[in-house]
Amino acid sequence: MKSQFSALPRRAGTAALALSLALVSGCKDFLDVPPQGQLSGDSIDPGTAQKLVDGVYNTMYLGGFGADVHGLQFVILTDIASDDADKGSTPPDYGDALAVDNLTLTSTNGNIDNCWRGYYRAISSANQALDKIPLSTSSDAVKNRLLGEVRFLRGYFYFNLVRLFGGVPRLDRVPLPSEANSPQFQQRASAADIYALIISDLEFAAANLPLKGATDVGRATKAAAQGMLAKVYLYQKNYQKAFELSNEIVQGRSGAYGLFNSYADIWRTVGANSNESLFEVQTGINAACNNSAIELYTVSQGPRAGGRGGWADLGFGFNNPTAALASAYEPGDVRRAGTIIFIQPTAPAGQRSTGTVLWDGFRIPSKDSVENFRYSYKAYHSRTQEPNCGNNDYLPKNIRILRYAEVLLINAEAAAQLGNAGAATTALTAVRARAGLTPRPATVANIWQERRVELAMEHDRYFDLVRQESVTAGRIVPIFAAQGKTFVKGKHEIFPIPQPQIDLSGGQLTQNPGY
Repeated sequence: MKSQFSALPRRAGTAALALSLALVSGCKDFLDVPPQGQLSGDSIDPGTAQKLVDGVYNTMYLGGFGADVHGLQFVILTDIASDDADKGSTPPDYGDALAVDNLTLTSTNGNIDNCWRGYYRAISSANQALDKIPLSTSSDAVKNRLLGEVRFLRGYFYFNLVRLFGGVPRLDRVPLPSEANSPQFQQRASAADIYALIISDLEFAAANLPLKGATDVGRATKAAAQGMLAKVYLYQKNYQKAFELSNEIVQGRSGAYGLFNSYADIWRTVGANSNESLFEVQTGINAACNNSAIELYTVSQGPRAGGRGGWADLGFGFNNPTAALASAYEPGDVRRAGTIIFIQPTAPAGQRSTGTVLWDGFRIPSKDSVENFRYSYKAYHSRTQEPNCGNNDYLPKNIRILRYAEVLLINAEAAAQLGNAGAATTALTAVRARAGLTPRPATVANIWQERRVELAMEHDRYFDLVRQESVTAGRIVPIFAAQGKTFVKGKHEIFPIPQPQIDLSGGQLTQNPGY
């Protein structure tokens, strides 16, 4: 198993949310959380408070084919659901993923249930920490920092939930035993109520978290909270606040943040926690070789043998960049080669193909020995040139959650919406310059296009398309139609509430329209 769950007292039987009041044990730096057992009494020592926080970070490892936060299930609901990626692998492989890809999924789809369970497990861990940290004997400043870290994470978890499902149950504290079946925790809050909780959490985090460099690498910082809050406000169409928050990072970075020189290297070990990183899921190597990485994240997206085969392939072949994405880049854009692994065509009879040689020297044969035409370079982790402990199911690939380039694009879009052409142009030009491109007018449409190619295969495209449709109606249906998919407005903006969760709630959870 990847994780160990220490049994904490279950203070509610909210089965519909699949809540596990548990600590998740990891084995990397501050993520090292041994089982804590029963927490009781009027106070806890500072070490226990810290480990409660670390346990919340560790829930971000959830993946594989079970409860999921950042693993293959989440990749399916973000990249594969969008126009940027196809399911990949072999045609009959993983029917639930194919249904998501085709926008034909139902409420019994396992992907949505696994993500629901994963995110509520993470939220449960956050609430448990928030419940106990005030009892710590640490100073108020330390306690507020710990609370800020947890509230940043909870805000991020709920941000993904509300974008996936719309209004969801608002579990903002550990329920009392008498509230086991309370409608307050079983029924759905409105999307507006969830966004209010997200904003409250991120505002608290921004006010109480330290600057980058004043805390351990990988922990949430003030800029991470500000950047995430700016992104939330972009979804709320509060462009003034999105601009102010992103501008504070851009104008006040004092060298702490910037664009990493090599785009392709951002997703390699050399680019982990670089000046471009505001927040990323930390992974690493440990003796158990299985609990400090997201299970199957890398290997599920690795190039897969097919046809003639004859080589030791790199994975399951899921999440293939589409031809439409490959065509979306301008000539000379370095991001194309940094995002997509292109499989070379089979050579004509009598000739030998050189195949595809990756950055670390690994050679993938030509198409007659490979299942799919394109794979995600951003998910690739070298078995020979980057650290790992030999277990390919748990390759330690940090997941980049929020980058400085996205902060610049948030800043550009908000400025453009506010009529501040100068600021919008400056931010957009900086992103394009790193990509090797010349300036272009900072219109909202151009900024949206820049988001697509800058952030491709980073698990945000589906959400972005839905958000953009709410700003400029008429975009989304043709985009999906070009991929042979029927996007139904009023339905496909969000996914169905998992039927197993509706059943466990005794029908208190209601379904989304159209499902």
